Amino acid sequence: MISNRKNILTLILGIAVACLIIASEANAQSDQGFIYGKIYTIGGDTYQGQMRWDSRGEVYWTDHFNSNKTRDNNLRHLSLQDQQNLQGGDDKGWLGLDWKFLSIWDDKYSNTTHQFVCQFGDIKIIEVEGSDRATLQLKNGVEMEVRGGADLGETIRIYDFELGHIAIKWSRIDKIEFMPTPSRLDDKYGEPLYGTVRTHRKGTFTGQIWWDTDENMSTDVLDGEGRDGDMEIAFGKIKSIEKEARGSRVILNSGREFYLTGTNDVNSENSGIQVAVEGMGRVEIKWKDFDMITFEHNGNSGPSYNSFARPTGLRGTVKVIDDSDASGLIVFDLDEAWEYEVLEGDDDEVEYHIPFRNIKRIRPRNYNYSNVELRNGEVLLLGDRRDVTESNGGILVFTSNNSDPTYISWKKVDEVIFD
Repeated sequence: MISNRKNILTLILGIAVACLIIASEANAQSDQGFIYGKIYTIGGDTYQGQMRWDSRGEVYWTDHFNSNKTRDNNLRHLSLQDQQNLQGGDDKGWLGLDWKFLSIWDDKYSNTTHQFVCQFGDIKIIEVEGSDRATLQLKNGVEMEVRGGADLGETIRIYDFELGHIAIKWSRIDKIEFMPTPSRLDDKYGEPLYGTVRTHRKGTFTGQIWWDTDENMSTDVLDGEGRDGDMEIAFGKIKSIEKEARGSRVILNSGREFYLTGTNDVNSENSGIQVAVEGMGRVEIKWKDFDMITFEHNGNSGPSYNSFARPTGLRGTVKVIDDSDASGLIVFDLDEAWEYEVLEGDDDEVEYHIPFRNIKRIRPRNYNYSNVELRNGEVLLLGDRRDVTESNGGILVFTSNNSDPTYISWKKVDEVIFD
């Protein structure tokens, strides 16, 4: 009797473990991380399915949408003296740049051309307004007019659920509406690239992969010259790539091994390897610091559309050197006001692009660097970019419903703590 009970318990436990494994594998192999939605054309047709931007190959919700803001009214909140301090006097900008010549602050108030970057998972609708203009509707209903940049004017490829692959020119598009991706797609552009990059000095990074900054699907190919001729190898067949001398050693899933040279996929002309690291953001490793990548062919397409929360605005406390602190809604660098916007900074040969939603605090260390603490506890020392150096335009804090915020110049900031 006891033996039978043990056998039954063992069977039940085995079934439970099997179910957990199956559920885990199903989740890992989900297609929900791919960009999905409807394209409405000027002719009245609609197409629905997985999407892929043409030249840069954006295909995941974690991919960055890049454009420029057409207006930014934040400078009007500064006093004349603060504006003059930013401009360095005599209409000179940060670090002595001539802003009149660059036409960045055309009317000192509304015609700024700051870069706009967010993840595709934060966008609800793109309404096409022209060859290089669009209106974005974010998930919280906020509308953003954007112009130019890498992702406007693109041909959009879509795997329509009935028609298959279609390439639609930007001039034919009226509107793009994003929606949650089904867990499994019958037709798609391939499997995701996922793996671990080992660097020379900065450790390892694991996540979705963009090889040479644009190849990110199993159906994309690695080009190179082998000793017996030119090769084009689908990434889905590759187990690892290791930098070696003037080329790379490539090992296939089957165990076959080749040394390739002669193209920017496998030599120092490579534009860099990008990794979407969970809890951090996009990390780009320059070829100089790249050692090796090992792919994990597990079908992990990344976060789903619904996992990108509705933004409510940056909120927190700015601690000020030798002055009173200020708490409330924050506009960082006179520009970034939402969680989906991106902070940029470099650590030697590694570039970081971090959504503000992943940042817990920022503390300037000197003119050229700041400590950036993530919500997962990791602390980075970043420099070289405006967000984390003395080029930062400062911070506005809306402490109440009053329309007049408190302005804090970057040189007075001791620490920024986000709620």
